[in-house]
Amino acid sequence: MNFERRDIVLIAGIFLVVLGITQYVPLQYSSLIGVLMFFGIKFYVSRKRQMIENDVGEGLCMECGFKIIENKCPNCDDESK
Repeated sequence: MNFERRDIVLIAGIFLVVLGITQYVPLQYSSLIGVLMFFGIKFYVSRKRQMIENDVGEGLCMECGFKIIENKCPNCDDESK
């Protein structure tokens, strides 16, 4: 999990959530909740990105949308023969 530019927005949002729940929960617990939310969201996004990269593989065909295997589309290359 590396730090990206859009994480600043995530940190700002979580900071506002922590400020909001501080009214009902002590600061130590609300900050712990904020840290857990940050790492939970980062973990979820990294897993989702990894799943998408595994599904897409080398890329998608611009003609039909099939997954490209071994630098050619199995759907489009079969039709041209």
